[in-house]
Amino acid sequence: MSSQDLSITAKLINGGVAGLVGVTCVFPIDLAKTRLQNQHGKDIYKGMIDCLMKTARAEGFLGMYRGAAVNLTLVTPEKAIKLAANDFFRQLLMEDGMQRNLKMEMLAGCGAGMCQVVVTCPMEMLKIQLQDAGRLAVHRQGSASAPPSRSYTTRSAPIHKRPSATRIAWELLHTQGLAGLYKGLGATLLRDIPFSIIYFPLFANLNNLGFNERTGKASFVHSFMSGCVAGSVAAVTVTPLDVLKTRIQTLKKGLGEDSYSGITDCARKIWTQEGPSALMKGAGCRALVIAPLFGIAQGVYFIGIGERILKCFE
Repeated sequence: MSSQDLSITAKLINGGVAGLVGVTCVFPIDLAKTRLQNQHGKDIYKGMIDCLMKTARAEGFLGMYRGAAVNLTLVTPEKAIKLAANDFFRQLLMEDGMQRNLKMEMLAGCGAGMCQVVVTCPMEMLKIQLQDAGRLAVHRQGSASAPPSRSYTTRSAPIHKRPSATRIAWELLHTQGLAGLYKGLGATLLRDIPFSIIYFPLFANLNNLGFNERTGKASFVHSFMSGCVAGSVAAVTVTPLDVLKTRIQTLKKGLGEDSYSGITDCARKIWTQEGPSALMKGAGCRALVIAPLFGIAQGVYFIGIGERILKCFE
């Protein structure tokens, strides 16, 4: 195996390990974010803590990890693609991949954001349906006279049947083809490209402040903190776009909740019916999810766990 192949393999391992560790740590907060963003009108949850407490009481501890299996399965390729693509574009666009050039760094981040949606869009499509199922159950209990909720397709489905990622994916593929799993692709790109444009250059510049000439890289703590700061800033900045994506990708709606024909229609309805503040729903949750997620990712990446694992097989 050439040194270039070894480097790519190590980056993929680093991204995968970081994704698995990060998602396991922060998934309940991500679930709270999805449920808070999907609330229309009368709020079931007053905030993140209230959402997590009500979820734990109604669905048990494992209820807070609804949809985690989808994330844990697909986060490895997603994070690996995101981190490896950013490195690839940085090396392609800059002479040595290390020379700081803000425009080129932003362009590299844009490329990474575009690459990752191949996995991100279907992953989040399935995850959101599973995460929001508990909120819909509470919504139905509060609306006893409500008609049965729709299936994930145009066919009817028993409401008592707990959804699974496999069943949802099969229904979507069977009725809508591959396009069904990529619903909200435009909204996902609209969120992930600006996120990457902000995150990667900000992280690179923050991390460079702790560069150690003796070791040739920043310390683990500095890389972790740089990832946390850059991640939280980028996450909060693109929260309105994340709200639009969540609403568009949610297939089953509660009584009186709107459906949306596209990004513009979704933004217009939220703005006029719920006010501009609704576009920032879940901003705190996003910061709490993304900060440690990317902090862990960059920490693992710069420790070089992938390189260490590959050395064991040499």
